[in-house]
Amino acid sequence: MSRHARVWCALAAFAAFGCVPLAMAQTKPPAAKPAAPAMQPDPTAAEFDKFREVLEEDNPAELFEAKGKELWFAKRGPKNASLEQCDLGLGPGVVKGAYVRLPRYFADVGKVMDAERRIVHCMVTLQGFRMEDLAKQPFSSPNRTPDPVSLVTYVAGQSRGMKIATPMSRPEERETFEIGREIFNYRAGPYDFSCATCHGEDGKRIRTQPLPNLTKPAEAIRAYQGWPGYRMTGGVMHTLQWRMNDCFRQQRFPAPDYASDTITALLAYLAVNANGQVYKGPGIKR
Repeated sequence: MSRHARVWCALAAFAAFGCVPLAMAQTKPPAAKPAAPAMQPDPTAAEFDKFREVLEEDNPAELFEAKGKELWFAKRGPKNASLEQCDLGLGPGVVKGAYVRLPRYFADVGKVMDAERRIVHCMVTLQGFRMEDLAKQPFSSPNRTPDPVSLVTYVAGQSRGMKIATPMSRPEERETFEIGREIFNYRAGPYDFSCATCHGEDGKRIRTQPLPNLTKPAEAIRAYQGWPGYRMTGGVMHTLQWRMNDCFRQQRFPAPDYASDTITALLAYLAVNANGQVYKGPGIKR
């Protein structure tokens, strides 16, 4: 199957279409617009950033990070095994620096995986958990934090202060990036939205929230910065899998499958755009 056919299949996975030839897809190129004026400092956002800096001194995310560490070393599941042999790309059991080098290609599965997808894969293969069970309620609620959320928070914390260095050396990684780019720009749904509708230009905002232009390296880090993040509205911990899922909901797209090729491709596009930027670790979100 050609790359273009694989792009359309990835889009079909969350758009509930059949996997048809790309030539049959009806997409609308974005209309040319005049360049937006340079963004002025936003006083509301600046005040919130100050508030967040104070809160991050005692960030509740640290509690989930500690729980994730506990889970990483605990013998659990039908196989009564820990995750100490989980290979996140730097060798079995190597956690430090792994998060900022994901998504990446894994030869044992023959595909590119992001951090949460890889951790879930290890829970299935090493510990014997069932993917069907993990995917039933993958996102946090006020009453429950799924184990993968805490595990991702722990792994992410081990890359705090490091530069994002998502690899693009293999053809599979470059192809996944290109598929992610096309998903990012794909317009569909009742509002004819794409990710780029909100995050492809300078100077956009929603209510009091400035929207970063995720196609620019200096701003793309904001798609990763603070995730996993403790959400003050709700008091729950969320990962990038949840963030991407919620973006599709806001676009009125059908929800993508948990830990799917679609989300991995989109995260690969965002991560590569942020390469070279410093990751500050799990944070606090509104």
